[in-house]
Amino acid sequence: MSHAVQGPGDSQRPPEAPRARENFTGRGAFLIAAIGSAVGLGNIWRFPYVAYSNGGGAFILPYLIALLTAGIPLLFLDYSIGHKFRGSPPMAMRRLNRRTEAIGWWQTLICFVIVVYYAVIIAWAIRYAGFSVTKAWGKDPESFLVKDFLQVASTTDVEFHFVPGVLWPLVLLWVFTLVVMALGVQKGVTWASKIFMPLLTVMFIALVVIALTLPGATKGLNALFTPDWGALTNHQVWMAAYGQIFFSLSVGFGIMVTYASYLKPKSDLTGSGLVVGFANSSFEILAGLGVFAALGFMAQASGKNVHDVAGAGIGLAFIAFPQIISQAGALGPLLGVLFFVSLVFAGITSMISLLEVVIAAFKDKTGLGRVSSTLIIGGLTAVVSVALFPTTTGLNLLDVTDHFINNVGIVGVALLTAVVVTWVLRDLPMLRDHLNAISSFQVDRVWRFLAGVLSPLVLLGLWITELITVGRHGYENMPKAFVGTFGWGMSALVIVLSVVLSFIPWPQRSALHTEHLVADDGTPIAGDHKEGVRR
Repeated sequence: MSHAVQGPGDSQRPPEAPRARENFTGRGAFLIAAIGSAVGLGNIWRFPYVAYSNGGGAFILPYLIALLTAGIPLLFLDYSIGHKFRGSPPMAMRRLNRRTEAIGWWQTLICFVIVVYYAVIIAWAIRYAGFSVTKAWGKDPESFLVKDFLQVASTTDVEFHFVPGVLWPLVLLWVFTLVVMALGVQKGVTWASKIFMPLLTVMFIALVVIALTLPGATKGLNALFTPDWGALTNHQVWMAAYGQIFFSLSVGFGIMVTYASYLKPKSDLTGSGLVVGFANSSFEILAGLGVFAALGFMAQASGKNVHDVAGAGIGLAFIAFPQIISQAGALGPLLGVLFFVSLVFAGITSMISLLEVVIAAFKDKTGLGRVSSTLIIGGLTAVVSVALFPTTTGLNLLDVTDHFINNVGIVGVALLTAVVVTWVLRDLPMLRDHLNAISSFQVDRVWRFLAGVLSPLVLLGLWITELITVGRHGYENMPKAFVGTFGWGMSALVIVLSVVLSFIPWPQRSALHTEHLVADDGTPIAGDHKEGVRR
């Protein structure tokens, strides 16, 4: 087996001409792409309910502490690995140490699994933007979603009965996304982020303004922000805060490693991390304002308490919000279009970042070009997505897969990465030096403690809690065989494939001496270098 790392005397043949690594045009392009990745569906439909159900206004305190003590420190860790070792997760982790390549593949396969089902939710939102104009769901949005639109089968199984109303928007979404990916980092990823993120911001601000003018809006805001200080003594509230930060910031599963690898040698990594972290949290709080103002209106219009109408996830977006739209009179269609198109834009930027990890890893491993890699691995990802999720059994499959890949996969690989880098390889000092050599905000012992001690402990707590809970009680009353196959089985298969992929030889063009790594002073260094390459 050939290896990614070769010493000067390993071969008498000159290396092939290096393939220039793609780059963001500047820090601004990186920031808008990174923020676009972090701001996704979860910011809009998950954070408001998590905050509401974990102490309301009091939740902001543990949330901000989690951001400062875990989210941003792990963001810095991802940036340092990606930027110093100039590669997708598998390549960067192998350059860190040849025995850790499998961790990078675990991160990559997690992105693969997420993007195949994430796309179908965006397709739903595309259709619902149109439904908002005519209020096609009638008087029963829940029945419309389950029976008329998704045509959910009565059995929990996997069938290939396609739902045309979901299939065709999904196909068009994948065609658009693959074209963007084929155009590359500058003309594709950056272009899409520069278009969709400003539109998302403007549209969501407009949605919030409209929601705040609705009767009962203050009722919803009071429900969200009235603090329950007693909740701060509940450890589950703190775990919820850390969990929200881990999931919303896109840390620990390869996206930020990949994006940081496209930064120019002298880039302000820590300053950029602070901007991304606070921009993501600001959008979540903005989402909380808009969502709960609308829920307050819905509660007042229906004569219920906010607690009775509040929800999260698919229920909030595709059941509660249609009810709000139906009750909002002339403003309803406008409110609906703003909400669902915002979901589409937020989803597309996150979908692009997920797919970029998968394509970049395949591109690095095979030595193929951008277009070929997009057609092969991007096309395969699209086929899997289209084959499994726009079907009558796609909703249950999505539910189980999403829960396990997030709570078992992402938390597990983030925990392993932090432990291996900190305690096995003991490379945090080296990564700290790299951050400090080129960044405006300096890090030292506090960062090493937060990234190497506190964050792993919190991740370990989240992971063990999840394993015990699902192991004992199953998941959502679904059949054990179904959960065992598409929950536990999928999680185990991802790990096994990660190890297998790490044993596949790298082509010479992907060898380290044909790529430009970054020295601690920010200057590019080519090939095998004792400071730039960890053997």
